Amino acid sequence: MNEYAEGLREALVPFCNPEEAQKLSAYVRNKFVYFGLRAPKMKEIFKEYVKNHGVPDENQFRNVLLALWRYEEREMQIMGLYLLDKMKIHFQHNDGFLLEELIQTKPWWDTIDHLAKKHVGYYFELFPEERSKIIEKWLQSDNTWLIRSCILFQLGYKYKTDEELLARIIAENCETNEFFIDKAIGWALREYAKINSEFTLGLCATLPLSNLSKKEAIKNL
Repeated sequence: MNEYAEGLREALVPFCNPEEAQKLSAYVRNKFVYFGLRAPKMKEIFKEYVKNHGVPDENQFRNVLLALWRYEEREMQIMGLYLLDKMKIHFQHNDGFLLEELIQTKPWWDTIDHLAKKHVGYYFELFPEERSKIIEKWLQSDNTWLIRSCILFQLGYKYKTDEELLARIIAENCETNEFFIDKAIGWALREYAKINSEFTLGLCATLPLSNLSKKEAIKNL
């Protein structure tokens, strides 16, 4: 048992809401169980816990994250995301393996999208020499969530977006007929359309995108 992770769990337990937990579980197709806490309350509890206990040191936070991902209650993984927001400044070269494990463990859009945009994207900016190797591995994995992460990691890049890479990833995955892939393609194109609408319209015109991807991509155009 990880003491820091268990302390976070104990901080959540008094606020359990069975009725809300049932609603949250139904929302994610009953894939996870919940304490029944919404994001504002979780953030409040996390902030208070960090105020009282600090954060793990840069050598221990990985073990805390992996421990948080082993709990069955979904709020524990969300707490892990909050913790990683604070600790990502301590990323090292080999933390691509950590991110890969977090993405593949108990995956659903709620953790994947946060990890992809805020942490995978940040990691690749810190260690650009790791990007190509990891992305190629993930794209060849046939894992929906690793591929979704490849599509979404540039969401916050704006003018730094690698258009050639984004176009290639989309082209290679636009005919999977996988909802979470098609949705991610549409989201990535819609966001980048704020920077370069011609790029988004061009891919919509030239690639065999799903109707879902196209609808999402041009929603704001």
